[in-house]
Amino acid sequence: MSDFRHQYLSDMQAQFAKLRDTAERAMAQVTDDDFAKVLDTENNSIAITAKHISGNLRSRCTDFLTSDGEKPHRDRDGEFLLEPRDTRARLLGEWVGAWDLLAATVEGLSFEDVQRMIYIRAEPHTVGQALNRHLAHLAYHVGQIVLLAKHWAGTDWQTLTIARGQSKAFAPAKREEI
Repeated sequence: MSDFRHQYLSDMQAQFAKLRDTAERAMAQVTDDDFAKVLDTENNSIAITAKHISGNLRSRCTDFLTSDGEKPHRDRDGEFLLEPRDTRARLLGEWVGAWDLLAATVEGLSFEDVQRMIYIRAEPHTVGQALNRHLAHLAYHVGQIVLLAKHWAGTDWQTLTIARGQSKAFAPAKREEI
């Protein structure tokens, strides 16, 4: 019988990869202008959300098992401000690096590590709890990216999941694959 921790780590890898793919397919559907556009002054753009996710992942995943996930050099407040140097290409380059770091971090974990204690903002977490925290945080922000991308793309939007009105056709097709 397989240890559930192997399955857990494998599932975390798959879920993180799905979130990344979803966000990247959504971001690919918007123009550079829409990438940086905000709905109003109280909301973040896709660019700001991507910048924040990148900063968060770099902080949390660097020395994941051996240092606090909130690194002293992190400028969290700065993640919510766009500067002239924050081009789409630069932000997406940081995005790729941050998600690759997350993937490598999870890939490098052993099943014994799942119950190991680490810290985020001096608060103790098991590795499993920290990964769950990452998953929830990333899902929250990926949902924001998708909502904004869908809004800005308008009628040009290409669905990322089952198209509206196609649920009944999807289920039988999946059953045939089994």
